Amino acid sequence: MRVRQTAPGAIDDHRRERLLRMLAAATFIIFFQAYMVAPIIPALSNAFGTSVQTVGLIVPAYLIPYGIATLAYGILADRLGYPCVMFVSLMAFSALTMLTATAQSVEQLALWRTVTGIGASGVVPLALALVGRLYPYEQRGRPLGWLFGAMAGGMAFGSPLGAMIVPFVGWQGLFVVVGAVGAVLLLVLLPYRSVIAATAQSVTGTLRDLVRGYKDLLGTPRGQRTYGYVLINSIFHSGVFTWLGVYFEQRYGVGPIGIGLALLGYGVPGLLFGPLIGRAADRFGRARLIPIGLLLSTLAAAALMLGFPMVLAPVVAMVLSLGYDMTQPLFAGIVTSLGGKRAGQAMGLNVFMLFVGFGLGSLIFGELLRYNFAAALGVFAVVEMILALLSLALFRSEVPSARPTISTQG
Repeated sequence: MRVRQTAPGAIDDHRRERLLRMLAAATFIIFFQAYMVAPIIPALSNAFGTSVQTVGLIVPAYLIPYGIATLAYGILADRLGYPCVMFVSLMAFSALTMLTATAQSVEQLALWRTVTGIGASGVVPLALALVGRLYPYEQRGRPLGWLFGAMAGGMAFGSPLGAMIVPFVGWQGLFVVVGAVGAVLLLVLLPYRSVIAATAQSVTGTLRDLVRGYKDLLGTPRGQRTYGYVLINSIFHSGVFTWLGVYFEQRYGVGPIGIGLALLGYGVPGLLFGPLIGRAADRFGRARLIPIGLLLSTLAAAALMLGFPMVLAPVVAMVLSLGYDMTQPLFAGIVTSLGGKRAGQAMGLNVFMLFVGFGLGSLIFGELLRYNFAAALGVFAVVEMILALLSLALFRSEVPSARPTISTQG
């Protein structure tokens, strides 16, 4: 197997930073689109005259195919080159998001969401993999913080604005506008094609090499625990977040604008502090931050279970978001050191776990709602607490002094 890769220092810092910000912008709009849907479930339920449980299926209809497709995109990028795969995917995201506005039923809406999930899933994992190529491991916390901060920003603005804009432009208008923004970003990114091509060029190899790549990624304790935590932690966050709009509507009797305001705090920590969290991970080690993030998530779920005044809803959403921001970006940092020559394959597997977890989380939480919100939140909070306690031992080696020797060992 042969690979050609330009060293991080071969691209000047100014161009590298500009590319990072463009990738962050693309990541932002894709997550904006993904997270603008859950809060408008009640509005879509009214528009199509069906139950919120039925409409809620459009969330996993997007997320699960998105996650599965990332496996293919990572492999294709390693073979065909990052620019081709990334730009085709961003083009598909733009076109399919706008076409979603043509849906005349929940079934058609779910179908468009499925196709969009498949088409859009080649941008974010490749952006994350590019960071692994552009920056050495000991410097990746900050740029990964930018990308995950962009994800958090997409959540922060997509969640409330999606719910708040729909009463004025309709849900169709929301999809058209977001798709158009994606098209603009595609045009803005095109001048960086040569930089991306020089940073990560194609990898050649056989099917046996591909299978061996997955065995290498999942064959060590470090890979197993990292990917496992990505999956289970994403199940937790998606399950809780997907149904927050319905929770606020049922518990407090608020409409779309009220739901948007209640979710205003979600994503703010990552948007504001993502790079700082990344720097802290580089300096102090991920072993110290990951358990704290998991515990914060547990506290947010417990607060929802116990109830609180509606005025505190943005604060609780902020704590839930901070728990995400102190876990998933740090796991991604570890993944960037696992991939070796096949960075696309490693990050594709990471995003596969992330988005399949997102989809499963919304499904599992929805099934637990057959009992009530307290039961669903209780189960999720207990699982997250167990993850937090186990992480103290499982990630104890993720400290700065371990960096030089942690690329393949447990």
